[in-house]
Amino acid sequence: MESKETLQSALKEIEMWEKDQKSLWFWERIGRLPFKLLDKITPAFVQNKIGLLLDELGNFIQTGGQYLTQERLILKKFEELEGKAELNLSHIADLPLAKMDQVSEELKKSRAKAATIQGATTGFGGIFTLAIDIPMILGMSLKTLQEIAIAYGYDPKQKEERVFIVKCLQFVSADIVGKKAILEELSNHYGSENRTQMVSQLQGWREVVVTYTDQFGWKKLFQLIPIAGMFIGAFMNKSMMQDVAEAGIMLYRKRRILERLEQSDEQKSLTL
Repeated sequence: MESKETLQSALKEIEMWEKDQKSLWFWERIGRLPFKLLDKITPAFVQNKIGLLLDELGNFIQTGGQYLTQERLILKKFEELEGKAELNLSHIADLPLAKMDQVSEELKKSRAKAATIQGATTGFGGIFTLAIDIPMILGMSLKTLQEIAIAYGYDPKQKEERVFIVKCLQFVSADIVGKKAILEELSNHYGSENRTQMVSQLQGWREVVVTYTDQFGWKKLFQLIPIAGMFIGAFMNKSMMQDVAEAGIMLYRKRRILERLEQSDEQKSLTL
């Protein structure tokens, strides 16, 4: 297991990343401007599809729904890495942080590649294929975050973990104020009492889809032009998936580090 100094150093890296996240890139802010205007010219079937996502996301929080990923696929990656068979989540939770990071980074690269291909495919048809693209990228985002949860030894089949995953997704699409609020909320996620409170307080989960689709502001603008939408779709989907995976890695990594630091302090107090 890592030393306390190593864990504290890794935690500082995450805290620096969190600080950077509290300022929006100029083009990200500009990219949200055309959204309300473009909503007025977006076909009704696209709007209806976005509306369905609200119910699907609610179903994910309650039961995992169609977005629940297969735990065995991620465990197999660790089995190959460790040269062992039949590993489970408790085994993963005890592995060195570096191995968790390695699997998570591999997941980030593969999912970004898949999102790029998907964005190019659905972007080819212009704005009319946006109704397909939005639910597909949302589903891929949720499954990627679940895979990262497993990579750090957490069980996405538990409701509180699915709430944490939705919060990670919400964090990616939030503005400066929202990011700060979510980071503060997640920082209180480490006791069982706080986890239960977080589940009961997640009243605004519908905002996740609304803010998530805000990210498609520029994409909608360029997808008015068929074929050209293929390139912008590929770029935006790749960028979005990289952001989702990075947020999941950092936030789950922080949880694992803090839990290990707490365990280290408890063991130290027992020896005194």
